[in-house]
Amino acid sequence: MLIAKNVERFLDDFKLKMSIYNVLFLQSGSRVKNTQTLATLGITQMSMKAVLNELTKEDYVEGPLPETQLGGIEMWVFGKALNKHEIYIKITMGQPNQSVICISFHIAEHPMIYPLKNN
Repeated sequence: MLIAKNVERFLDDFKLKMSIYNVLFLQSGSRVKNTQTLATLGITQMSMKAVLNELTKEDYVEGPLPETQLGGIEMWVFGKALNKHEIYIKITMGQPNQSVICISFHIAEHPMIYPLKNN
């Protein structure tokens, strides 16, 4: 149950920081699937932010994972059902006193396992 507490703590901290500094969605060229997901699902970045605010420990897939491209802040992976699609969400706290970062928000390419579902 320690992992559940760690996930809950991360989500509480993430949502609090997002409420203060907002969220940066990475939409660079390598993130074409993120943009395609917005079009496929007919959603906006505001909708994506709402999904991030709704994440719970039951949506946890894995993490924390090492991150090397954005300053070494650990990443966490979650999944969420949205418009009949499973969405792969990878997020990080970002740098101190800056926005949290949504690295990935796209339709899952593979089925995901949720170790804390029904716990």
